[in-house]
Amino acid sequence: MTSLIAVRGMSKSYTMGSNTVMALDTVSLEIAEGEFVAIMGASGSGKSTFMNLLGCLDTPSAGEYRLAGEKVSDLTTDQLATIRNRRIGFVFQQFNLLPRTSALENVELPLLYSSIPSAERRALAMARLNEVGLGSRTDHQPSQLSGGQQQRVAIARALANNPSLILADEPTGALDSRTSIEIMALLQKLNAQRMTIVMVTHEPDIAVFASRIVTFRDGKIISDVKNTPADAQSQLSAVTVETS
Repeated sequence: MTSLIAVRGMSKSYTMGSNTVMALDTVSLEIAEGEFVAIMGASGSGKSTFMNLLGCLDTPSAGEYRLAGEKVSDLTTDQLATIRNRRIGFVFQQFNLLPRTSALENVELPLLYSSIPSAERRALAMARLNEVGLGSRTDHQPSQLSGGQQQRVAIARALANNPSLILADEPTGALDSRTSIEIMALLQKLNAQRMTIVMVTHEPDIAVFASRIVTFRDGKIISDVKNTPADAQSQLSAVTVETS
């Protein structure tokens, strides 16, 4: 399979007073197109730093990062912003939706930075909301939606620009168990359509929905294992039976 992400000897250090903190220590990793990878580790393990670097939100202190063959580890701030908007969709724990804006307008936001005409932007946003099962909620503001529905809007927004990569940072952290499974079922569905997904989570019962689990400790990768993904739809059916 073709590598979408190729990291070679990547490190990130921070200077705090007279001390240097090595948040990421010579990490090397490849992620193929179409993989669903869970990144795990305790607080301070380096997983969030790694996610920020993959998302072009920060630059490494050393090493190389290539995204879809393009060396992005030494690009300028403006160049990184272009890469983020063109190739990466972000999903966050707290949804990060504009509160007084409709679901449709929230999904349209990433498209405002392109030269796409207004009518086409709206049609693309509508298509993404339909894809996540919220075609009937386009005019609802976040306060009128459940937590799971808000996260679906956030996922639709992440998909708006047809990215090559979805980065999900604790996407179920603010959700109850049943809604978490619903979101994992949606991510698995997107992955089955060949979307590459990298997800940070501290929850083992969420990581098992991915096809690969990479664990960090003290800025290094300590394990990288293939996984037979849990069947989200089956678990969701089981929860439905228990609560009916």
